[in-house]
Amino acid sequence: MSQLHHYTDQMGHQIELRGIPKKVVSLVPSQTELLYYRGVRPIGQTVFCIHPSDEFKNAKKIGGTKKLQLDAIRASQPDLIIGNKEENEADQIKTLQAEFPVWMSDINTINDSYDMLRSMGHIFHKTSLTDKLIFDTERAFNRLITTNSGINDVLYLIWKDPYYGVGLNTFIHDVLEKSGFKNAIQNQARYPELSVSDIRNINPSYIFLSSEPFPFKEAHQSAIADQFPNSTVVLVDGEMFSWYGSRLQHTPTYINKLLSEIDS
Repeated sequence: MSQLHHYTDQMGHQIELRGIPKKVVSLVPSQTELLYYRGVRPIGQTVFCIHPSDEFKNAKKIGGTKKLQLDAIRASQPDLIIGNKEENEADQIKTLQAEFPVWMSDINTINDSYDMLRSMGHIFHKTSLTDKLIFDTERAFNRLITTNSGINDVLYLIWKDPYYGVGLNTFIHDVLEKSGFKNAIQNQARYPELSVSDIRNINPSYIFLSSEPFPFKEAHQSAIADQFPNSTVVLVDGEMFSWYGSRLQHTPTYINKLLSEIDS
């Protein structure tokens, strides 16, 4: 019989696992992609777990991140469920925790992401792969920060009608700051609602329009540029700023490309 191992997640919950989990359900897109990266194919994932794209079509879907199909999860009888404090609903997580081992991430900084990567590395016995992933990612960010002269006053928008921006105590804020940008919102936490007047008062040099959760497109870019003529409005790949699994290693390369496009 496999040895019983004890793990503590990023919310302080303790779980027990017997050996390496074989039947894993992932409730978070970033962490689903990380599982595949480590050679673990989930037996269930959300409809938003779109990467890797070649696996998505045939993967078993268990609802959305905030509208999980609990009966479908129960039917799969997972050895482990992986969720996230921000992305999943607390009541549904509590229900699952009463029946299965559930490991929850709570990620507001890049260092939190590294802690999650290490924990997952221990659970799946992939510590060498994890160490290399973290080393490569840290090195890429360190090189980026030394080459990026910094763009002050970037307002990062994630929604419209009404506008929602990104404030302090968020993973996106930390990615911005560690990439050499300056978040224009320095006095509000999480995701503040912003009126047109608020944005005009902030008067950011740049407005970044994220591709998710609201899918900003070129038509929105043109309209917002007309609305805020003092700001340069840029469409950005939200996954590169907000996905905290294996995709994070590619973020510095993306930002270098973004900077070259802004400067051109």
